[in-house]
Amino acid sequence: MSKEGLFSQLKKGYRGLRSDMESNPDESEIELKKKRFRLIVFFGLFMSIIAFLISISISSGGVIPLSDAVAALFSSIGKSISGDRNLDMIELYIYNARLPRTIASIAVGAGLAIAGCMYQAIIRNPLVDPYITGVSSGAGCLAMAATALGFSIPFLADNTLYIIPVVAIIGGIIAFAITMTVAEGAGGSPVNYILAGTIVGFAFSSVQTVFMSMGKDNLTDVMWWLYGSFANITWENAWIVFIPVIGISIISMVWAREFNLYSMGEDQAAQLGLNVKMFKRVTMIIASVLTSLCVAFVGIIGFVGLVVPHACRMALGSDHRLIMPASIVIGAMLMLFADLVARTVMSPAELPVGAITAMIGTPVFAYMLMKRGRNYDG
Repeated sequence: MSKEGLFSQLKKGYRGLRSDMESNPDESEIELKKKRFRLIVFFGLFMSIIAFLISISISSGGVIPLSDAVAALFSSIGKSISGDRNLDMIELYIYNARLPRTIASIAVGAGLAIAGCMYQAIIRNPLVDPYITGVSSGAGCLAMAATALGFSIPFLADNTLYIIPVVAIIGGIIAFAITMTVAEGAGGSPVNYILAGTIVGFAFSSVQTVFMSMGKDNLTDVMWWLYGSFANITWENAWIVFIPVIGISIISMVWAREFNLYSMGEDQAAQLGLNVKMFKRVTMIIASVLTSLCVAFVGIIGFVGLVVPHACRMALGSDHRLIMPASIVIGAMLMLFADLVARTVMSPAELPVGAITAMIGTPVFAYMLMKRGRNYDG
């Protein structure tokens, strides 16, 4: 076939494809979003694997060749499963220091992202995240109080590992209950939720300062709450974070269709059979518990719950069947890289991971706001 004939065939095929898209634009838009979703998930998983491998190979404690690190990872896991405690130095370092920290990073990134997605869907405002609603501050406040003042819980006094997550969940739910009460009392508009959450966050932050002054002996342990860090993660608290956070994040996707209904408006959702009031309360409590579990052991980490679901919504539209799983994958990827930067960029010193997420999130969100901010007027 001549070049002219080939060009003619390509041109004819392009015209046919364009004609099909114009005749059924909704279908072509849906397929485009599905392709974007697959690309985003593939990219997120691939980059998460890269970040995971780098995380077990490089840290402030030194550099281990990647092949040796991977071999030590699998051998240490195998020995742990079989009950063999004779780990060599590299296996011990990777298994007890780097692996639990990496697992916690995955869980916290995914949890904060899906919590932010749920908050944004219920409040119907893309500027809402767990930090703005006051939940992070409330959870961190009570967790800091437990750390600084040495709280004890009946029947759990001999095992302080459970005290922090319990009081963090209580603090997060109390903070969001206050935010909901104030916002709904002021009219229940999206702006009211943001203003109420900001006020509640400031209030709990002030109480945090009081607890810091009262617990000066534990000031070093308390300070990491304000900025977020995975430095104190061990296997014991890594599992407490990972299992419930990942479990709740996956379960929350069951309500993706209900979130789509709710995004159409409360009246329309109610007409289509959704118990709006119950759905709103249950999902808000779940998001608050999820946020509190993430905050409990690593402190307050901002911007993940704001930027990740907002970016996924911009790329994938309003379908939460696509937004929610994409947010989980991208949130885990972002937190892995943020923690990696936090512990390597100024090695052997370690930076707060919350500062890294803020430095990443601020310019990214500013760019997204300038590019697409007009779409959210009103």
